[in-house]
Amino acid sequence: MQTNDLPLVSVVIPTYRRTVEYLSRAVDSVLSQTYPNVEIIVIDDSTSAYEKQHETKAYFDSLGRDNVIYLQNEKNLNGALTRNRGIDIASGEYITFLDDDDEYLPAKIEKQLAFMLENDCDVSFTDLALYSAEGTMVDYREYTAIESFGNSYLLRYHLTRHLTGTPTFMFKADKLREIGGFNSVKVGQEFHLMLKAILAGLKIRYMPECHVKAYRHPDGGISGGENKIAGEKELFAFKQQFFPKLSKAEQRFVRFRYHAVLAAGYKRTGKYGNMLAEAIKTVLTSPVDFVKEALKIFKKLKAHKNDSSV
Repeated sequence: MQTNDLPLVSVVIPTYRRTVEYLSRAVDSVLSQTYPNVEIIVIDDSTSAYEKQHETKAYFDSLGRDNVIYLQNEKNLNGALTRNRGIDIASGEYITFLDDDDEYLPAKIEKQLAFMLENDCDVSFTDLALYSAEGTMVDYREYTAIESFGNSYLLRYHLTRHLTGTPTFMFKADKLREIGGFNSVKVGQEFHLMLKAILAGLKIRYMPECHVKAYRHPDGGISGGENKIAGEKELFAFKQQFFPKLSKAEQRFVRFRYHAVLAAGYKRTGKYGNMLAEAIKTVLTSPVDFVKEALKIFKKLKAHKNDSSV
C-alpha cells in the first residue's frame, strides 16, 4: 500500500528552551517510526531570547525533511497554547503528542493507529513508562483496573486516578478540535483535555501497551517547583465541583492524592517542613490508600524494570 493511501498522523511537539541533545532525540524517535505517513510539527515557545536558539534552528535546517514543520512563537504562549497552535495547523486525520525531552518507541504510531481503527474510537491512550534523567525507571502508569469505558465511569476514574499522560494520547483530529484542545492552566493540561473528552461523550479506549518513554528532570520545567504546587492547589479546587458525583471513598482518595503530590512538590523545592506536613496529611487522610498505593508502585516497578520493550 502506498504511503498516500494511509491516514496521515500529525505529531505535535512543543519545545521550550530545550537543548538540541534532548529535542533531537524526541524528533528522531518520530522519524524512526515504523508507520510511514507521519507529519511532525515542532512549535518553539522559547522566542529569540533563548541563547541556544541558533542551534535549534540549525538542527531543523539540517534535517531537510518536507514532513517536519518547525515554527517559532513570536511571544511566549505556554505549553497549552503552543500545543493548540500545532493542532490548528496539523494536516493529519489523527493527532498525537510528544514532549521535547521524551521519546516514542518505534511502533508507537503504527500500533496505536491500528488500535484506533479497529475500535473506531475518537481517543485512545496507552501505558507510560517514566524514567529519571539517568535512565532509571521511576514509575509505570497502567490502567488495567478500568472496569468500564462508559463515560460516567471514566469520569469518576479520571477524577481519582488521572487518565494521562499527553504523549500516550491519540485523537481523531476533528474530535480534538471540537472539544477545543488544551486549556491554559499551570498544571494538569492533559487532565483537563481528557476531562473535556469524557464530558463531550467521545468514544475513549485504552490500549494496554507501552510505547512511550517519558523523562523526569531535576528542574521539573513548568510542571515542577512552585508552578507545580500552585497548579495542584488550583486543580484540587477545580475537582471539588465534581465531588457530588464521587463516593466518600473516592473523595477521600482525591484528597489523599492531592497531599501526596504536594509533598513531592515541596521536596523538589527544598521546603522540607512543608513536605513533612503534607506527608503526614497524606497518611492521615487515608492510611489504607497510603499502604496500598506504595505496594502498587513497588509491584509495578518490579514487574516492568526488566521489560526490554520499554
